[in-house]
Order: sequence, then structure tokens, then C-alpha cells
Amino acid sequence: MYNGEKNPDQAADKFIRAADPTEAKKIQGKLRRHCIVERTIDICGIRYLAGADAAYSQDTIYAAVVVMTFPTLDIVEKTYAIQEIRFPYIPGLLAFREGPAIVDAFLSLTTVPDLILINGHGYAHPKRMGIASHIGVVLDVPSIGVAQRLLTGIAAMPGTGRGSIEPVLDNKEVIGMAVRTVEGSKPVFVSAGHKVDLAQAVDLALKTTVTHRLTEPIWHADRLSRQFRKDQTGS
Repeated sequence: MYNGEKNPDQAADKFIRAADPTEAKKIQGKLRRHCIVERTIDICGIRYLAGADAAYSQDTIYAAVVVMTFPTLDIVEKTYAIQEIRFPYIPGLLAFREGPAIVDAFLSLTTVPDLILINGHGYAHPKRMGIASHIGVVLDVPSIGVAQRLLTGIAAMPGTGRGSIEPVLDNKEVIGMAVRTVEGSKPVFVSAGHKVDLAQAVDLALKTTVTHRLTEPIWHADRLSRQFRKDQTGS
């Protein structure tokens, strides 16, 4: 847990909740100084991967985390969290809207993943601190962002074949990669979150994609968050 907090719930509250956008930006800036976009884990050391995503219903958020084995991608654990939405949707500050519920779901896991894949951006963010980086730092777990659209920067369209890539550029800096995970599908936008580099992020995104455009852990988390919402609301 980030900063060695004895109570993980207190750590989550301290670094992922904010009263307003001004406070959120201050927290984001503080965490950015602790974000590492270098490789700290070898792929051979990864046994479990987690995917995280969230669904909404009016003023409620339904978060799901799915843990899978690597490289076989078998589901070993699923967990959920439901919370009232306390922060508005503001581009660039998604971590303060979805993060509390995702972290809450993560903290209820009994299987500790070696890496988290999150439906959102990591380094490919105006402040280089998207939700994937934010949650990775708060939980002190390597993380990767896999998003369905760009938040900042530009990228050429990759070739149609699986594995085709094109850099995401922001003021000539490579901040992520447009990746064709499934032949003929739209690309996803992969970036380092925390404790991984971009090359490793792209490699793992491709290694965890089978038939769906999103990685399997994220696809299952997305599906389960929607099912969780349906089970709770009946619609």
C-alpha cells in the first residue's frame, strides 16, 4: 500500500478521494512524483493478473476486479464494490470518480495480483498520471493502462494486422502506443501505469488479448461490473 499506511482503507481515502477538482489536482501532482515508468518486474515473475473496470447507474458506481492466471488466463477470483458517486466526471481526473470503488474491490481480494490492467490511461495523460498510474501508485502494484480512445496526444492508425503499433505522441514525446490487438478491430491505446515500461505494457496487452479487443482481464471486469449493476438494479 502506498506510503506504508497501516490501514489500507485510510491510504485509499487519503490519496484517491478529493473534495473538489483543485484538491484532486494537488493529490495527482503529489502522486506523480512517486510514479515509476520503468520495468520493475520480469514477465516470468507474473503469476496473477487483475483486470479492473466500473459501470454506472445514476448516482452509483459498480466496480469489479477479476484475477486471472498468467499466461493461461484462467479466472481464479472475482470481487465487487458498490459506492455512491462523489466526484463529477472531469476528463483527466477519472481516478477520483472510479478509483475509490476499484480500490475498495481490490482490497477485498484474497489472491494478490502481480500486475493490474485498468480500463483507462496511465502515462498517456495530460499530467502523465492517469487512473492506471494513480491506482498503481496507491496500491503499490505494477499497472498498465489500456484505453479505448485517446485523452491527449495523437497517433497514426496502426496496420490492420494483430500486433501492429503506432506511437502516441504529445509534443514529440512518446507517451503510449496505439495497438491493434485483434485483426481488423479498432486499436486500443496502451501506456505504462506504474512500475512497468511502455514496451512491457504493449507486450502484456498483446499476451492477454485472445478474442476481444480489450485484454481478457479488463473484458471480464467490464462484463462483471455490468452484470453486478444489473443484479443490483434489476435493469
